[in-house]
Amino acid sequence: MPQGRPVAVPDDGLTTRARRSAPVLAVHTGAGKGKSTAAFGMALRAWNAGMDIAVFQFVKSAKWKVGEESAFAQLDRLHAEQGIGGAVEWHKMGAGWSWVRKDGSDDDHAATAAQGWAEIARRIGEQRHDFYVLDEFTYPLKWGWVDVAEVLEVLGTRPGRQHVVITGRDAPQPLLDAADLVTEMSKVKHPMDAGRKGQRGIEW
Repeated sequence: MPQGRPVAVPDDGLTTRARRSAPVLAVHTGAGKGKSTAAFGMALRAWNAGMDIAVFQFVKSAKWKVGEESAFAQLDRLHAEQGIGGAVEWHKMGAGWSWVRKDGSDDDHAATAAQGWAEIARRIGEQRHDFYVLDEFTYPLKWGWVDVAEVLEVLGTRPGRQHVVITGRDAPQPLLDAADLVTEMSKVKHPMDAGRKGQRGIEW
């Protein structure tokens, strides 16, 4: 795609503007580092464009401090106080979904993941957000906690112009087939291979 131009233009009757405005389903998968990082980078661009952002983290513990979460909280505050960028919501399965009226996390992780997906599907139907990050969502799909066919139906018929980015290893093939953008992160080297632990500013 040299200079941002498509290799071929399909004969689909759509204008260039219509194709450019189409909602994107992106999947970041593979064994390499950077899947979530790339998704949050896309979310940052979306925020700058004034889009409403929603992040749903399906695996990370509530105790795990995520640098991007803190940064986006500040960006949400900037939007609320000065009208710059877009609103941001951040939800963690490990904290117990914020819309579920109970403290702590559910011992039944499959049920909690299903609750999260049900809420996302509802929001997509309502066109509540412009840009969704479903972080590590491939794992509930792989483990059978959330039905892949149902996810593809909801995403494939989503109204309006809602962008969705899904991250995680081992993305199911039907999801890859349905996606508009698929990136596979391949690990060549990693500091942990040499016995080095994750560090602040790099891993979180």
